[in-house]
Amino acid sequence: MRAILAITALLALAGCVSDSQPEQPAMYLSMANGGATLDPQAAASMISQYRQNNGLGKVVVDPELVKLAEAQSMAMASRNKLDHDVKGPLARRLGASGYPAKSAVENVSAGYHTLAEAFSGWRDSPPHRANMLSRDVTKLGIAASYAPNTKYKVFWTLILASTDAR
Repeated sequence: MRAILAITALLALAGCVSDSQPEQPAMYLSMANGGATLDPQAAASMISQYRQNNGLGKVVVDPELVKLAEAQSMAMASRNKLDHDVKGPLARRLGASGYPAKSAVENVSAGYHTLAEAFSGWRDSPPHRANMLSRDVTKLGIAASYAPNTKYKVFWTLILASTDAR
């Protein structure tokens, strides 16, 4: 009888085991494949936490800034060139889109495959860190573009801005 109960318990436990892997956190999802989608909310959460740890307010995702970041990342990827000005200076790009920025800064990078890697690279670079810790920003747009036949594979753009006078 004990053997039957033990076997029944083992079978019940085996039914709880799944072949599927737990979902990977968005910050560790590799952008180095054509089907990957960056989660701007995960980026806003990560950057907001970093800002709050440094005595600053959070940032929220702005869909217009996301579109501008996507355009910049795609332009860098299509030209295989890491450059803030590949589509023109940030101020000109913001103005051409009609975005009413009172303050804006931009981080670009390439070669990082995950949001966590890009964030760490920016955090460890004094000018990029200063942008993420700007007191004058409240919104962000972020994008990663995958270009498999390029040197870097993944091109990143982070635009931080505010539409409020500070």
